[in-house]
Amino acid sequence: MFMLICQRCAKLESEMRTFVFGLMICLASVGVSDDTFPRFRGADATGVADDHPRLPTQWNAEDNVAWVADVEGQGWGSPIVVGDRIFVSSVVADEPNVEPKSGLYLGKGVRDPAKGIHHWMVYCLDLNTGNQIWKRESHTGRPLVPRHPKSSYAAETPATDGERLFVLFGDLGLFCYSLDGDLMWSKMIDPKKTNMDYGAASSPVVHDGQVIVVYDNQEDSWITSLDAKTGQQRWRTERSETASWATPFIWENDLRTEIVVPGKQKNRSYSLAGDELWSFDGDMSILVIPSPFAAHGMCYVSSGYVGDTHRPTFAILPGASGDIANDGDLSEGDLSDGDFSNSEFIQWYQPQASAYNTTQIVYGDYLYTVYDQGFMTCHNALTGEEVYGKQRFSPKGSFTASPWAYDGKVFCLSEDGLTYVVKAGPEFEILATNPLDELCIATPSVVGGKLLIRTLTKVYCITDSK
Repeated sequence: MFMLICQRCAKLESEMRTFVFGLMICLASVGVSDDTFPRFRGADATGVADDHPRLPTQWNAEDNVAWVADVEGQGWGSPIVVGDRIFVSSVVADEPNVEPKSGLYLGKGVRDPAKGIHHWMVYCLDLNTGNQIWKRESHTGRPLVPRHPKSSYAAETPATDGERLFVLFGDLGLFCYSLDGDLMWSKMIDPKKTNMDYGAASSPVVHDGQVIVVYDNQEDSWITSLDAKTGQQRWRTERSETASWATPFIWENDLRTEIVVPGKQKNRSYSLAGDELWSFDGDMSILVIPSPFAAHGMCYVSSGYVGDTHRPTFAILPGASGDIANDGDLSEGDLSDGDFSNSEFIQWYQPQASAYNTTQIVYGDYLYTVYDQGFMTCHNALTGEEVYGKQRFSPKGSFTASPWAYDGKVFCLSEDGLTYVVKAGPEFEILATNPLDELCIATPSVVGGKLLIRTLTKVYCITDSK
């Protein structure tokens, strides 16, 4: 039975805080900007797009497809968009290597760097036609580190501030280009051994003139800020984490702006100067991949490795400092003893409500979780109460891409390229299934009336043809 622990309103200050943020509940999740898609999961990192009459419910490789662009090499970053330009990264290998395939690997990884010379590439495509505007080769050489067999040496989603393009190849370096493809600066990364030799995957984020990068590994983990114009390091903070790949989240709440990064040892928040604001041990999964995001005035943090019995989701209120769960203790291994009710800032907690790879989505008042093994759950986003338990997708599929939403529907893209269209609300109902019949790991992007889906070899621009 799921255990639900809500905030205990023991102090007047805590009660007032809950009241203030309760007033925000009536606000739905803010959608991504209509003309830009600047980072992983969009401008606000929620995956919720503005409704648009041209955004379709149904498609396949031919129907409702405005154009299809071939993309050489392999990359799992989402397409990002500025104006009429799309940017994607990729790595092209001169020799054949391990081909990615769908399904769980359960620890079976590639233990040696990939063979042959590789080319770390950046492509700019025209949003209206799919034609290539420019391409740049950021680096040429042999990989120095192994990678997950399903991953890529271009696993990260680029980011932009609207003037510059920031392309991170996680174990290699960060490259800054103008939108016209001029290299403005680059910062190489000293590659380190990662857990199970899986390689890096956390994407960069940009805020107020600085680029934030997290590199958790088994030797020297850190979070750093680089000046967006010059690439000069503003600050660097060491992290005692070894096995997390989540993209950091810039949480702009009513009290302050902070950088939230989950981790196996502790979930942490940093100031824009790199100082730790708060942290807590949530007994997270041994591998931490889902990225934080905010909705209804709360920040959602989760992790859910398939082999763990504790796969938690936390809803956190703003304004915290220090250890926000000092009365929570899961160290004895008895999950029934885990108690976060004394925390003023953990609004609610569910011990078994997170996926392994995919990031959850809050759409309206509901929190949806798409599990790698092919099912979905729904919880009340405000209280954590279960709305419906595990519902199996049919036909079956496995999932790495995170869900997105618009027009009263939640969209879930399987690794086999099949998108399940699920009706938003308290009952699970599949409205349509849309096949592309190619491996899909990247999370799609939505801009205006266009849905961009990246497959193993292509980028599809999908829009209602009517």
